[in-house]
Amino acid sequence: QVQLVESGGGLVQAGGSLRLSCAASGRTFTNYDMGWFRRAPGKEREFVAAISWSGVNTVYADSVKGRFTISRDNAKNTVLLQMNSLKPEDTAVYYCAATMKPVPTDGRQYDYWGQGTQVTVSS
Repeated sequence: QVQLVESGGGLVQAGGSLRLSCAASGRTFTNYDMGWFRRAPGKEREFVAAISWSGVNTVYADSVKGRFTISRDNAKNTVLLQMNSLKPEDTAVYYCAATMKPVPTDGRQYDYWGQGTQVTVSS
């Protein structure tokens, strides 16, 4: 089992920044590639970004490319999502997830999920 706990969400004005953090515990963190997903009200879950276990490979959704950066600190069992130039359409609950598959963008390929953290961007 892998336990994931997100933090760092909040309310921010458009154009602002937030940094989300996901703390992992349980199994060996470097066994897992990690991803961030989000779900806006009334919408389906959406892929945001993923990072390989080594941190070398990253994948981003087109909607966040150039604005969001995913990274990980394997010494601290943590994955981060730096979000800049936030837009109202980024408002959602953000989830981190863990998988043993190589940086998938399909949420069905992930095995473990956190409880989510709310991000609200005001216009």
